[in-house]
Amino acid sequence: MIHGHITGWVLALILFVVAFFLIKGGKTKGAKIVQMILRVLYLAIIATGVMMLTQVYKIDFQYILKTVAGIWVIGLFEMILSRTAKNKNTSVFWIQFVIALALVLYLGFSLPMSFMNP
Repeated sequence: MIHGHITGWVLALILFVVAFFLIKGGKTKGAKIVQMILRVLYLAIIATGVMMLTQVYKIDFQYILKTVAGIWVIGLFEMILSRTAKNKNTSVFWIQFVIALALVLYLGFSLPMSFMNP
């Protein structure tokens, strides 16, 4: 389950970058296709995350924080892409994205239920 979750968010990051550059390059049709695939990946990421969360013996604050920050990252993906498509300022969202992604990665790799912790 953990490897499926990690694969999902790595693919989502890659597709986010692809969609971003497609939007910046003016290729709206390609960007929309990539965004639709990205939205399916969001569902897979959330589903695998919920499945992993149900396997945790004791859910504490760190797991809840990681869940909220993960959903925050997904929301920021959408906000950055939609505001970029409308040629609006996204600098505040990029700052939030860096903070939220760093938090999610730190918690994801440091919590007991991680592929790095046997």
